[in-house]
Order: sequence, then C-alpha cells, then structure tokens
Amino acid sequence: MKPLVSIITPMFNSEAYISETINSVINQTYTNWELLLIDDCSNDKTIDIVNDFISRYPNIKLFRNDMNLGAAISRNIGIEAAKGQYIAFLDADDLWKPNKLKTQIEFMQAQNSDVCFSSYEQIDELGKPLNKLIKALPELTYKNFLKSNYIGNLTGMYNVNGLGKIKAPNLRKRQDWLLWLLAVKKSGKPAKGIAESLAYYRVRKDSMSANKINLLKHNYWVYKKGLGFSTLKSVYYILVFLFEHFFVKSKQVVSISKI
Repeated sequence: MKPLVSIITPMFNSEAYISETINSVINQTYTNWELLLIDDCSNDKTIDIVNDFISRYPNIKLFRNDMNLGAAISRNIGIEAAKGQYIAFLDADDLWKPNKLKTQIEFMQAQNSDVCFSSYEQIDELGKPLNKLIKALPELTYKNFLKSNYIGNLTGMYNVNGLGKIKAPNLRKRQDWLLWLLAVKKSGKPAKGIAESLAYYRVRKDSMSANKINLLKHNYWVYKKGLGFSTLKSVYYILVFLFEHFFVKSKQVVSISKI
C-alpha cells in the first residue's frame, strides 16, 4: 500500500479561499492522504464550508482552537495528530497541482530523501497567474539554507520515518523557514528540489513578504531566538540574507513567458 501523507492546513477567516484549497487536495492523483484542518478561531463562514467537505470526505478532519494561537501552534496541533509517513503543508489560500503528491512521493523514494520541495508559481488574490515561477534549487544544504528561505512551505514535505515529527517553533512569523531548517539539519543531508512547478502561491497585499522591513525583523528572530545565535552572528546572517536576496535568490524568480 502507498504511504499515507498527512497534510497540515491552519485556517483563520479563510472563507474566500478554503474551498479551492481543499479541492486542490481532493483532486490529487495520489489518493492516500489525510487533510488536517486546524481552525484558529475563525469568525466567518470557514467552519461551515469545511463541515460540508467533512460530511463527504472521511479523510478530512477538523480541529478547532479554543483561542487564537497563531500559525505555529496550529501547525503543531496538526503535526501531533498526523498519522502519515510523510508530512506536508498547505496554507488555506494556496493551491496544489493535481500531480503534486504523486510526483513528490515518487521522487523522495527514488532519491532516498528525507526533505523535499519543488518549484512553484505565483497567483494574485483572485487566483490569476502572475506569470512568475520560483525555481527550486536542485539541492539545499543546511549551510546554504541559513542564507535565505529557499523552501516554499506549500511545496515542502518530510519523511517522519527518517526524521520523526519536526514541529514548528513558536515564533510569530517565519516559523515555517525555521521548521525546514531544523528538518534539514536533523537529516544531515541536503534537501532535494524538484524542478517541476507543483503548486500555486497566492500573493496577498497583506502578506509579510510585501513589507521588507518586517521581513528583516522576523528573520533576525529566526537566527537569534529560533537558532540561538548570538546578536553579532544574527546580524551577520541578516547581511548575508540581504546579499542572497538581491544577488542570488532573485535569479530564481523567472517570467514564465521567457521559459
């Protein structure tokens, strides 16, 4: 039997997008999955929409927080409940292509990989293509991963049999980067990247990546609090991040029309 994949999706007031996100999981060509939805005290119609799916799909499960706990703790609730050999993440406004899980599982098994990610494309708030592809690196060592976040969380997957359950540290932002850093470090070998685009990342006006100053502030706390680096070492890596962002990582973003 094919291994079970546990998909972790935290939600907060996600009524505008959650149906499309869930359908992108339902439409996977790889069928042995469970979708764990963790609601962080939504006050819109998110729960009503989700309950309709749950009534039809027994492998979709809902967890509800009693208070607003944030994305990191919500993801950890899902990770704790996960039963799969593989754990993957999909935010409540992002989408997977139908072959995402099949391609990734087959690739990880062939490569004997504990951590895997892929290229992905950007869409706007209405789901329209922005014609931008973020290319995955073929390999990602822990040392290089410290320089910048090279794993799109919506494409990442790790093998529980090889690593155990890696949980998201409780940082307000960028906890997804830190989770993957810890996974790659524990693996002791590079994460493997798939060149094929397997997902769509929704770029929203209120996203943190749109505010570069806040991005640097939260990156600092990844180094300082998340990884326990000294202040001097944390500042050094912020400078490394800036260089990587403008001179290296920017080359990963290409216009689809030019491919």
